[in-house]
Parts: sequence; structure tokens; C-alpha cells
Amino acid sequence: MSEPEFRLEVLTLPVADVDRAVEFYTARAGFGLDVDYRPNAGFRVVQVTPPGSAASIQFGVGLTDAAPGSARAGYLVVPDIEAARERLAGRGVPGGPLRHKKSADWQGDFAPGADPDRRDYASFFDFADPDGNTWIVQERAAR
Repeated sequence: MSEPEFRLEVLTLPVADVDRAVEFYTARAGFGLDVDYRPNAGFRVVQVTPPGSAASIQFGVGLTDAAPGSARAGYLVVPDIEAARERLAGRGVPGGPLRHKKSADWQGDFAPGADPDRRDYASFFDFADPDGNTWIVQERAAR
């Protein structure tokens, strides 16, 4: 018997204002709108997908009792960290400074800027949505 596959497909984010989150993730961050379903005033689910991702995020009304803005450090992986940061900034999403792992045998310390050798998984920046949910953007060469 083979092992079952467990694929991460959707993460739920806690937000205070669903319409504001839709605007941020679609118009500003450039995620695709997959679903905006609201059959009644007490339930709404919005699903958006980052460009090129197999996994999506959802938020809405009646989905989670987590505090708005409490999701921390979700990772988005990109093939070009500088281009990704510039694209988000150009769309009005301020990102934190670029940083990279200081050494090949990483001890948790960072140096400013993108990794000079552009090693996979070595360069980062972060950003937050209007509620304070945070994302880390990490570079890995396209495969």
C-alpha cells in the first residue's frame, strides 16, 4: 500500500475587513481571485492564489476565530527576490529590507541585501497585509 499524499492547498488568514483584504491581495499584491462566495450575512469565503502557486489563501466571515493579523511568517517563494520586491513596491506594497543568510553554515544571522551568490533559500524580505498578517518572501531559482 502506498503512502497517501498530503498536499498543502489552502491556508486561512484571519482578517478584520474582508473587502479591504480582497483589495490588498488582488489589486495590490497581484494574487488571482478564485472565489468570493457569500450565501448569507454570517458567512463569506474568499480564496486568492499567488501568481504561479499551487496553494491558495482564504479569508472571510465565519471561517476562523483567530485574531485578525495573527498569522505569522507564511512563506512565498520566488525565482528573483529583487524583481519580486520591486513588483510589490510598484503596486504599493511596502516590503522590508532585503537580507540574506550571512554564511553557508547559517547560524540564524543575516546580512543586508540579496545573497551575492544568489544561493537558493538564502535571500529574503517580508511584508504585511493591512491586518498585520506577515509574509516572508524567499528566493529559490526556478526549477
